[in-house]
Amino acid sequence: MFQNPLQIAQLVFLLPLASAAVIALALRRQGNIAALVATFTATLIAAGGLYLAFSGERFGVTAPVSVDWLTLGSFTLSLGLKFDDLSALMLSIVGVIGLCVHVFSLGYMHDDDAKARYFGGLSLFMFAMLGIVFADNLFMMFIFWELVGLGSYLLINHYFFKPSAAAASKKAFIANRVGDFGYLCGILLCYHFYGTVNLSELAARSAAGTLAVNNVIPLLLFCGAVGKSAQLPLQVWLPDAMEGPTPVSALIHAATMVAAGIFMLCRIEPLFAIAPHALTIVMWVGTATALYAALCAITQRDIKKVLAYSTLSQLGYMVAAFGLGSLKVAHGGASAHEVVLAAGVGAAMFHLTTHAFFKALMFLGSGSVIHGCHHEQDIFKMGGLSKKMPLTFVTFTLGVLAIIGCPGLAGFFSKDAILYLAMEKNTAVFAVLCLTAVLTAFYMIRMWKLVFLGTTRSAAAAHAHEGGISMTLPLIVLAVLSVVGGYEAIYGGHFDGVLSQIAHPHGGDHTTILAVSLAVMLVGAGAAFLFYKPSADDTLQTKVPGAFAALTLTQKSFDAAYDYYVAKVQQRFAMLLNYIDLIGISGIIVRGTAGVTGLVGLATRALHTGSLHAYVYWFLGGAVFLWFFASR
Repeated sequence: MFQNPLQIAQLVFLLPLASAAVIALALRRQGNIAALVATFTATLIAAGGLYLAFSGERFGVTAPVSVDWLTLGSFTLSLGLKFDDLSALMLSIVGVIGLCVHVFSLGYMHDDDAKARYFGGLSLFMFAMLGIVFADNLFMMFIFWELVGLGSYLLINHYFFKPSAAAASKKAFIANRVGDFGYLCGILLCYHFYGTVNLSELAARSAAGTLAVNNVIPLLLFCGAVGKSAQLPLQVWLPDAMEGPTPVSALIHAATMVAAGIFMLCRIEPLFAIAPHALTIVMWVGTATALYAALCAITQRDIKKVLAYSTLSQLGYMVAAFGLGSLKVAHGGASAHEVVLAAGVGAAMFHLTTHAFFKALMFLGSGSVIHGCHHEQDIFKMGGLSKKMPLTFVTFTLGVLAIIGCPGLAGFFSKDAILYLAMEKNTAVFAVLCLTAVLTAFYMIRMWKLVFLGTTRSAAAAHAHEGGISMTLPLIVLAVLSVVGGYEAIYGGHFDGVLSQIAHPHGGDHTTILAVSLAVMLVGAGAAFLFYKPSADDTLQTKVPGAFAALTLTQKSFDAAYDYYVAKVQQRFAMLLNYIDLIGISGIIVRGTAGVTGLVGLATRALHTGSLHAYVYWFLGGAVFLWFFASR
C-alpha cells in the first residue's frame, strides 16, 4: 500500500489533523467515540513513527518532499518534510509519549463532560508537534510553532470555568508570544542575510555572514526556545500551566511542547557552530534556569508544581548541554569544533529522550495519585499511598530514581553526559549543575516520602485506590523505558547521527564523574530522607523559616516583577499613547485638518456674494497681485 517511507511519513503527519477535524465536525457530543478515535489515531502515529525511526529508512533534501505553498515576488514559502536521525528520534518520543497519554486519558477523563473537546485538542496538538518535527525550513517550523501554542492554550484552558485555568492559559500564550517575536525576527534576518530559511541550505550559507550577524541571528532564534522551553526569564508560564488536566502536563509540559525548544536549537546547530558568544549566553541561561527552578521546587506543596519546577530545571540542563557544545576536545581525527559541538547536541537530545520517559511517568503517576485521592494535590495531605496504590508506588519510585541519577537507570547516563561536558569545559557551570543535582535529589525524595510513606493524613488519602488498566498500563510501559532508556544499545544504532556523538568519559574522567554522580545523589537524597518526616506541616517552614521565606520569595520574584512592569510601566505607557492618539492624532491631525478645511470652505463661500462690483474688484486685485510677482 505504501511504497516508500515518504508516504508513511505523510500519513503519520496528516492523521492527527484528520482526527481533530472529525472530532470537531462530527463528534463534539460523542465524547466516548471521540476518545477512541483520537486514541486509535495516536496508536497509528506511534506505530508509523517507530517504523520510520527503526527501519533505517531516511529521506533527505534530494527527495521530492517539498511543495511551494505561497509565492510573493521572489519569495517562496514552501512546506517540506525533513527526516533524519534527529527528527526520527523526536518522532519516536512524540509517538510513544503521545500514545501513553491518550491511553491514560481514557481512564483519567472518563467522567469529563467535555471529553470530546479534550481529545480533539490532543489531536490538534499532536499535528502541530509533528509539523515541527518534520519541518524542513524555519518558516514552516514557525507556523507549527504557533499552532503548538494554540493547542497548549486550548488544553491548559480545558477547565475554562476555573479563573485560575483561564489565567494560566493566557499567561502561557502571552509569555510564548514574547519569545516568538524574537524567533520571528531571527527567521527574517536569516532570509535577509543568508537568502534562505531552508535548514539544509543554512548550514552551507551561514558561514558567509559577519561576526555580529552570525551571533545575533542565533540569539534571536534562541528567544523562541526561551519561551517554548520556559527558560529564564520567560519560565513563569510553565508552573501555572499545571491548571490543565494532568495528562496534558505529561504530554505538553514534560515530553513534547517544552522539548520543542531544545529540538529547534539542535536543528539550527550549524548557525551556532560559528557563534561562540551566542553559545556562551545559551550555556549560562540554561545553567541559571536549572539552579533557579531547583530552588523553587523545594517549597512546593502541590505535587504537580514540584514536577513542573523539576521540568524547568531539567530543561535548563538540556540548554546548558547545548551551550557547552563549544568545548574544544577532538576525537577520532575530526576537528575539535565539529566533534564536541555534536557532543553538546547529542547530550542535550539524550537527556531530552530519557527525561521524556521518566518525567511523563511521574506526571502520569501524579495523575494516578490525584485521581486515587479524589483530586487532592497537596503532598502534605497524602501519605501512606505505597500500600493503597502499590503499582503507582513502584513505577513512580523508578521515575524518581531515574531523575536523581541512580546508577543503571536512564537519567544516570544522560545526566553524566552533561556533567562530563561541563567538567571539561567550564568549572563554574560544572559546580552549579552539581549543586542542582543535589537539590534535585533533595526535593524529589521529599515529595516521594511525603506522598507514599508514613500514614495517611487526610480522608482523601485514606480512600485512595488504583485506577483501571488504562491508567496503569502506561505507567508500566514508561517505567520500563525509564530503566532501559539510558542504554544506547536499545536504540540499535538507528540514531547514530545524534546519540553516537555523545562524549563519554574514559579512564580517570569516568571515575571522577561516577564519584560525583553518586555523591550528589546520596547527599541530596539522604538529606531529604533524614530532614523530612511524614507530617501535615512542612519541616523546612517550621524549622528554618528564614530559608523557606527566601526560597518562596525567589519563586515569586519574577511574577512580582512582571506584575509591577505591567501595572506601573506598560499600563502607563499605554495610557500615554492613548492620550497622544486622542489629542495629537485624532484631535490635532485628524479633527484639526478637518476643521481647517471647513474654515477654508466657509471663507471661500463667503467670497461668493453675487455682486458684479465685488467680482470686478477681486479680478483687478488678482491681476495686480500676479503682475507684481511677474515683474520681479
